[in-house]
Amino acid sequence: MSTPSPQLLVAAAQQTLSMGKRRAPARAVCLHLAGEVLAVARGLKPALLYDCNGAGTSELQRYLGELQGLGFLTKGLHILDIGGNSLIVIPEYVCQHLEQVLLGPVTFVDVSSSQSHPSIRSLDQLQDLKSLIAKIITHLQGLQRDLSLAISCSRLCSSDWNLCTVFGILLGYPVPYTFHLNQGDDNCLAMTPLRVFTARISWLLGQPPVLLYSFSVPESLFPALRDILNTWEKDLRTRCRAQNDFTDLSISSEIVTLPVVAL
Repeated sequence: MSTPSPQLLVAAAQQTLSMGKRRAPARAVCLHLAGEVLAVARGLKPALLYDCNGAGTSELQRYLGELQGLGFLTKGLHILDIGGNSLIVIPEYVCQHLEQVLLGPVTFVDVSSSQSHPSIRSLDQLQDLKSLIAKIITHLQGLQRDLSLAISCSRLCSSDWNLCTVFGILLGYPVPYTFHLNQGDDNCLAMTPLRVFTARISWLLGQPPVLLYSFSVPESLFPALRDILNTWEKDLRTRCRAQNDFTDLSISSEIVTLPVVAL
């Protein structure tokens, strides 16, 4: 597969994602978005949460169709709407990821505001979440893809879901945050040292690397989570070596402390 010129990739995004009163994404945003979509298609991340300019499912469907028309994508992508948020996935890949989550070793960090400090939780301690993951798998496996459509779409009702946790899982974070919904959106991360992990990978010559992952874990829990994070990094490096579109994976971390942490 040959990569279309940057001009064609930018035009595909600006012509389809700026419908109505929405402003067209900037050139750099368009190129980074194309790189993230390709990363999903190559299995380097299970999902991409679209949050550039508020474009909806229909605009995203046209955008991905344009990319396929350019010969940029060879696998059919799916747009999964959860709570009005659009995630771009390959159903087969994301189902495999979710099945692995059910088997482990993904661990969760409980940051409920009722706690003085973050704490570690296993999936077995979060039975409602376990059932929710199984529900998402069943939904994706049951999709009846219309072969006449290059890009498929579906929607999941999520009125009582913790979307922070669900998105953390779907985006492939090795240690997603969770918290009790009945305590609101507050958390116990304020002024807590956090180790922020960032994974970037090179794609287009002369362009900034594509941001694959960005997530954090409380520094106090880092020693207990080190093995899980090492396993995640090893798996990501293995997947990167299995493809030819991206090079020079870089994974770094830094410690930050913030007065307020929004999830």
